[in-house]
Amino acid sequence: MSSDADLRRLVGYNIQRASSAVMGAVNRVLKPFGLRRASYSVLSVVVETPGLRQADVSDVLAIERPNLVQIIDALEQAGWISRRQAEGDRRAYELHPTLAGRAHYTEARGALMAFDAKLTSALDQPAIWALIDGLNAVEEAGPEAEEGEARRGVQAP
Repeated sequence: MSSDADLRRLVGYNIQRASSAVMGAVNRVLKPFGLRRASYSVLSVVVETPGLRQADVSDVLAIERPNLVQIIDALEQAGWISRRQAEGDRRAYELHPTLAGRAHYTEARGALMAFDAKLTSALDQPAIWALIDGLNAVEEAGPEAEEGEARRGVQAP
């Protein structure tokens, strides 16, 4: 029996362990492309949904706006995205991928998809979809579960 056997019964603990194991590897996969998890995520959203405003990208990815501005600046300096003033609102900017950005994203996405396939090679496709569905359900329940604990007066040590 391992010394963390009791912790291994907790979904949150297992998510944290899996995340720690995977996220560093994801950054290593993306490093040759000059990207990290966050910058890849922003580039992905911009490529897949051109014309979104910065605030929309912030909401979609749950990235704080000041942090997002730094990421967008870096992607723009690399020549992978461009900011365009939104029609009818001089204060807002829409984000668009450049041709170079689309090509770069396609290459990085290929490397990340290959990594993902290796990561999940022990699972069949139904198990992969079940895992994704389960993680999405846990993400959705997270804030509600936390609120329930606060209402009961449970406090962290």
